[in-house]
Amino acid sequence: MDKQQLSKDILKLVGGEENIDQVTHCMTRLRFNLNDNDKADKKALQNTPGVMGVMINGGQFQVIIGNEVPKVYNALVGNMSKSPDAGTNVSTETKKKKNPLSALFDFISGVFTPILPAITGAGMIKGIVALLVTFGWMTETSSTYQILSAIGDGAFYFLPIILAISTARKLGSNMYIGAAIGASMLHPTLTALLGTGESITLAGLPVIAATYSSSVIPILIAVWLASYVEKAVDKVTHASLKLIIVPTVTLLVIVPVTLIAVGPLGVIIGNGLTGGFSWLFDNTGLFAGLIIGGTFSLLIITGMHYALVPIMIGSIATLGYDYLIPMMMVANFAQAGSTLGVALKAKNKQTKSLAMSTSVTAFMGITEPAMYGVNMKYKKPFIAALIGAGIGGAFMSLFHTKAYVVGGLAGLSGIPMIIGETFVYALIGLLIGTAAATVLTYILGFEEESAAEEPAVKQAETQSTAASQAAVTAEAEAASSVSLSEEEASVADQEVYSPITGEVKPLSAVNDPAFSEEIMGQGFAIQPAEGRVVSPINGTVFSLSKSGHAIGLVSDSGAEMLIHIGIDTVKLKGQFFSPKVQAGAKVSVGDLLMEFDRIEVEKAGYETITPVIVTNMHQYGSIESAGKTNVREAELIYTAKA
Repeated sequence: MDKQQLSKDILKLVGGEENIDQVTHCMTRLRFNLNDNDKADKKALQNTPGVMGVMINGGQFQVIIGNEVPKVYNALVGNMSKSPDAGTNVSTETKKKKNPLSALFDFISGVFTPILPAITGAGMIKGIVALLVTFGWMTETSSTYQILSAIGDGAFYFLPIILAISTARKLGSNMYIGAAIGASMLHPTLTALLGTGESITLAGLPVIAATYSSSVIPILIAVWLASYVEKAVDKVTHASLKLIIVPTVTLLVIVPVTLIAVGPLGVIIGNGLTGGFSWLFDNTGLFAGLIIGGTFSLLIITGMHYALVPIMIGSIATLGYDYLIPMMMVANFAQAGSTLGVALKAKNKQTKSLAMSTSVTAFMGITEPAMYGVNMKYKKPFIAALIGAGIGGAFMSLFHTKAYVVGGLAGLSGIPMIIGETFVYALIGLLIGTAAATVLTYILGFEEESAAEEPAVKQAETQSTAASQAAVTAEAEAASSVSLSEEEASVADQEVYSPITGEVKPLSAVNDPAFSEEIMGQGFAIQPAEGRVVSPINGTVFSLSKSGHAIGLVSDSGAEMLIHIGIDTVKLKGQFFSPKVQAGAKVSVGDLLMEFDRIEVEKAGYETITPVIVTNMHQYGSIESAGKTNVREAELIYTAKA
């Protein structure tokens, strides 16, 4: 890889030096704060040899490079006339402001993503109970039914408390004050008082009767306001009195304001949104599904689908069903169908292979590779997918197809979400959407790239391989302790031991496409229970990020490993991280590499889920899990099979 040329290409394609406000790098990617993201040529960057992918996260423009990123960053800085960290002198008038809608969608995503496991588990139990009753295997009067129903309904009834914790965490305020606000709104005494129908006042001010169990909007607004009150009180309170004054004042201000004004308004908004979509599907026949199903992929591209998550959860919680989830599913299935059509029609073997593999992931509910890598690239398949989703959605809408559970990916793994009285119609609708998109893609055709043009994904993979190998070799030579010669290029099975005590998660659970879509490599993630990181292999530390959040290793048998502590934790700039080794150090399984303050990192608003991946998967055949869901450090979690 010519890093000088790559840095020049990147500098040009992000809109030139004048468009860069700041640029930093983490373990795997260049992170740009651009004055205007629209001036960057995202498509050209994705097709640039040496670039593994491009993504925009929280308004930050990120270019994924891989292990060579420090050298590319240095070359980039060398080609700039201004300091990359100090920012440019661009005036505030020419600097594009962050889109409020983008900020809103980021907020909604950050709040609802962490709570989905609880909602999914509870929803699945509700679905199972309903099936048992439907088939006559359980009666509604039995104690077993009542207990299982309580388990299924619990997360939905106390949803305001769960949301309060997640919202406070996203906003960087105290999660337990948020929980206390939610608990106050659900207190049995208050619930009974509001349900009497009598006139209620608080210090002479009228309290409007409202039901807060299973509600969504009121607690979001309440905790958002509480974050400002908490921070304002904290600023003017002496350190010795913060523990008493801050939570007391916050609760005494926010709970009454919520009961008098915010809560009733939130209930009206929530019920209005839920009722509006229900009315649309109940009264417009096939047109609701035709429009919403046919445009859902466009919502996903813009990120606007995040705004529908509260409505979906609110519908399930209050009505027991939702109309939007089936529309999301048929849109995803149609994207998978169009990519399948490309695979069937394509003559180029590389195009056919790429389309087939991304079709499989799309059927599982991960549609970005199919949409961006294939369908939108060839244009007509994407149009076919929109039409197919519209047709399938129209059928679903005509028969009032519903989802009864929230959670899971909107693909084959999400089928349990639609099990209920309209299950058959839902399956038929998904088949119609998929078949229509596949057939239309095949009929419409597309302008296929020539065989000589290697797809961007394959280019990225190839360049990643070369970059990763080069980085390891360079670091090894610098440390004079590692030698990866041509004769040592072959690898053997590599057992990978857990670097952290915690819960084992699939990479799909990581809220970062670079890991969840396995762009960087394959493996598993750990949700830490402790703030210690030990070596997962016998080998050498070849890279350690300045911020301490990422560690690169190469095993004695040739496996290149990356341990990435948390998501976006590079922004902490090393705070709460304490490295115990340096690049070039020889390590064995269980040797301490890093200590970090897990609680403080989470308080700062960052996820601590830690991907542990093999980055040179081109030299291995597959990843074989050890089958553990919870591990202690230095216990086997998976094996990279050569």
